[in-house]
Amino acid sequence: MLMRKKKSSASSNAKGGFLWLREPEFTPPESSNETQVLQHAPRIGELKTLLQLFLENIVKLSGAASAVLRLLSPDGRTLQIISSSGFPVELSEDSAVFRELNCENIHNAALSGDIQIIDINPCESGTDRPDEGRHFQSLIVLPLKPPHPPGTPLGILSIFFDATRESAIQNRNRIETLAEMMSAAIEHTYVNREARRIELINERQAIANDIHDSLSQTLTYARMRVSMLIEADRNNNKLMTKKYAGDLDEALEISQKNARELVTNFRSEINRGGLSAALNDLVNEFRKRNNIALEYHNNLADLELPLEHEIQTYHIVHEALNNISRHSGATHARLIVDAHAGYYVFTIEDNGSGACTFAPVEGHYGVLIMRERANQIGGTIKVESATGQGTQVQLYFPEPSPNWRATNE
Repeated sequence: MLMRKKKSSASSNAKGGFLWLREPEFTPPESSNETQVLQHAPRIGELKTLLQLFLENIVKLSGAASAVLRLLSPDGRTLQIISSSGFPVELSEDSAVFRELNCENIHNAALSGDIQIIDINPCESGTDRPDEGRHFQSLIVLPLKPPHPPGTPLGILSIFFDATRESAIQNRNRIETLAEMMSAAIEHTYVNREARRIELINERQAIANDIHDSLSQTLTYARMRVSMLIEADRNNNKLMTKKYAGDLDEALEISQKNARELVTNFRSEINRGGLSAALNDLVNEFRKRNNIALEYHNNLADLELPLEHEIQTYHIVHEALNNISRHSGATHARLIVDAHAGYYVFTIEDNGSGACTFAPVEGHYGVLIMRERANQIGGTIKVESATGQGTQVQLYFPEPSPNWRATNE
């Protein structure tokens, strides 16, 4: 839930008598489909450990003797033993014995979606390997179905009883309920892994974009100047030789600067106190390094967001302040954090030269990277700039779902 503090006029708090001509405005998108928030699947821990706990509890709650779980391989052809409970260690590692005990001919029926409750005696194949004196009498085999059908079964759960089939039937409802919970856990783990994989791919792509935009293009320019320098030297054109040498030196200086910035950005960690603390750090650092008067207004009483939102927002604000510092020619700037109509809104504004603030200067295309970061959290970047009237950058994204804490912890 968005919580706002009692808001005071940003203009009235300006330092040195400077007054902004207008307050930042925010117009929500006409369609809620304009932005989509990426909802991450819950991080539920190591799958095998989790399933082992499920099996142990199923055995205890149902009064069963043993249980074994097999998951379907990605190709859908093999049932792989993932975990078991109630079997001796040497037996639980022997998939051939499980095939004997589980009556392989009933698995196709279970995978098709039908629970099987059977007497186990007809299924025993007379294996010479003893089961440590244990003699199972009945068996429940049921498919683990994905929470949102239709879909391919996730695997097979087999529950063994020392009692008769009637005893197994009495525990059917309890076991089915627990199996549904297990299926949801498995499905969420798979989704979480896929989301994490996508997240890592996007992160690598963002790094590649940063390197390309901030470094690669400048180095390409430098190589071109080297070729022209060689040609000028061959023609004994001292004037052009001096010019191209100067261009090359400048390009190398810019490349070195950009490389330092990239290393700093990739090494930086957001303040463990959260986004509010991180923004305070940015503001304090900006004020130390610049002669630009920066106002900071956080109109939210509680600025807590999913970690991915906090990280991307931090980097976007950081980039916007860097552009003001390097290119705007401003004397005043401000950062305003607010909420309107179910959206978080971050406004960064300066009174600088305007139209040039976000032009591709020194091979740096910061606004493109900011838009890519915003897109990763379902957000939008809006830039308004006019010559002599400064620049305003606005990041906005919809409030995450109310249960984001439960699904992201």
